[in-house]
Amino acid sequence: MRKLTGGLILLLLLGACKFNGDKKTLPIYGNRTPVTKTVNGQQVTDTVYQSIPAFKFVNQYGDSVGSKNLQHDIYVADFFFTSCPSICPIMQRNMLAVYNAYKDTADIKIISYTIDPKHDTVPVLKKYADKLGISGNSWWFLLGDKDTVYQLANSYLVNVGEDKTAPGGYMHQGYFILIDKQQHVRGSYDGTDPKQVDQLIADIKTLKAEPVSK
Repeated sequence: MRKLTGGLILLLLLGACKFNGDKKTLPIYGNRTPVTKTVNGQQVTDTVYQSIPAFKFVNQYGDSVGSKNLQHDIYVADFFFTSCPSICPIMQRNMLAVYNAYKDTADIKIISYTIDPKHDTVPVLKKYADKLGISGNSWWFLLGDKDTVYQLANSYLVNVGEDKTAPGGYMHQGYFILIDKQQHVRGSYDGTDPKQVDQLIADIKTLKAEPVSK
């Protein structure tokens, strides 16, 4: 697993949890752009935050699903491949803790994108999910065009790609990315570290308690 880039390290350092009165709120990661508009005759500067672009893939049940199905959900995303011989098995075991904590919560989802669509067909993903004991629609394993998935990973602030020198032939970072209902990145956690996964579980609760943004 590669180390975080300098820019993301800075974002994580600057993005420590903030407190609004007595309530803790999570930071928003990624690029932000100031936008000036006229409101009631006065110019007001607002901030537009980086968000996850629209996507549409196929899940382990063969259903076409995407960002429209998640517009009312908080979700956790990661990138993996089923034949991964290194960090993926650890990541998925740790993600089970997130799944078990929130599988009965309607507006919490988990999204795992395969970075090896040639091998990870729908039946392969279904078998993988079944082996983990996953049922229902709270955790989707998604299959899509490889280039589209790789580009989408950048929006999650994660690096993925083919690498013949890497175990299994693919390079990917093992982060679990927390996304809010406005499609903003709200947290990044080492999916191989149980302590960080525990923090993710706690942060989901914090995010769920935040007032809904406009």
